[in-house]
Amino acid sequence: MGLLAPLLLGDGRLPVGAYTYSAGLEPAVVAGLARDRIPALLRARLHTVAVTEAAAAVLALRAAGRNPVDFGPVQRALAARTPAAPQRETSATLGRGVLRLARRLAPDHPAVTALAALRPRPLRPVALGALGAVLEVSEEELAHAVVYDELQTVASAALKLLPGDPLDSVAWILAAEPDAASAVTAALAVRDPDRLPARTAPLTERWALEHARRERRLFLA
Repeated sequence: MGLLAPLLLGDGRLPVGAYTYSAGLEPAVVAGLARDRIPALLRARLHTVAVTEAAAAVLALRAAGRNPVDFGPVQRALAARTPAAPQRETSATLGRGVLRLARRLAPDHPAVTALAALRPRPLRPVALGALGAVLEVSEEELAHAVVYDELQTVASAALKLLPGDPLDSVAWILAAEPDAASAVTAALAVRDPDRLPARTAPLTERWALEHARRERRLFLA
């Protein structure tokens, strides 16, 4: 399981409802994003939201190793750096799926009981940190999983929203590797919740607000 755990965390088929999420691609497409701009969107997200979320997950993993386990500081820091309400609500919805899986795997684990008691509902990166503790992954493995999940989520959603050659999505992910590595390095360098990067993307936030008001959509966000 030690070798498989980081692959599991980064797999879009993990049964936590992530297939309902496009990592902001659907709102971008509605706003006019063309298929040939997806690599640029990936790079932008790797330098903004991916760093923040990977760092939050790593901070949560560190918190899970303390006694008592307290996810409150990282949860509050992450919420403060997610100013758009629809993005927080989506993160909490996905976090609920991660919590469900963690409970199924190790219901009595201290990180799981602390996560279940967290109010308001745990955001997805915090829940991933707790699940990482259950699966006994390293900080670097968890950061890689979160960053890779960002890439594969956009690439997978593109197959539905902007159909084309599936090999293109593989090429996008491979081309983004230097930016992904930078995101992992930046995430691992964050030592406490107060220093969690506030790398917001105002245009993405505006799209998220508009997307939340739409009645016809394929993805939560």
